[in-house]
Amino acid sequence: MADSYSLPESTKFLEQISAKKALSVIIGLSVGAAAFLFWLIYFKEGAEAPVAWIGNLSAVNAGLNTLSTIFLILAFREIRHRNFRKHMQFNLAAFVTSALFLVSYVVYHHYVGDTKFMGEGFIRYIYFFILITHVVLSVAVVPLILSSFYFSLSGKFQTHKKVSRFTFPIWLYVSVTGVLVFFMLKYFG
Repeated sequence: MADSYSLPESTKFLEQISAKKALSVIIGLSVGAAAFLFWLIYFKEGAEAPVAWIGNLSAVNAGLNTLSTIFLILAFREIRHRNFRKHMQFNLAAFVTSALFLVSYVVYHHYVGDTKFMGEGFIRYIYFFILITHVVLSVAVVPLILSSFYFSLSGKFQTHKKVSRFTFPIWLYVSVTGVLVFFMLKYFG
């Protein structure tokens, strides 16, 4: 794998950082981000929205999750064809759209706070199953994504491959279920 793909010069410094140190930073950042989001959604009251378009950010978030899903599927296709450059480009695009989603998500929940699901009956159980698995796996996928990128960009391709076998399906599930949660909240909200 390393023979047919050379690392960009801008990532060469990552080869010097030990996996233990990198993973410590990744886990620290991931725990901090998860704690912040938990506080933001469940403990902070929504602020008064200064502009009307804040309410539209949930649709933007669904669109960004959809784009992430598409980029992840394209990245998977490219790695199957051993096109490492395209694989990396699509993964970077998925990462960027996921990062933009996170920024938009934080802004939305800063103003809106927690969104209540109003559906009743069996759909309520389905919604909460999807939501709970989405939330739990979204917390777990952040360090997996960052670790996959670290191992790839530092040239540790065998470890990257092992970690990415878990990262890809979880990231894909989180992206798809994020869109499902949006539509269920819109329809039953």
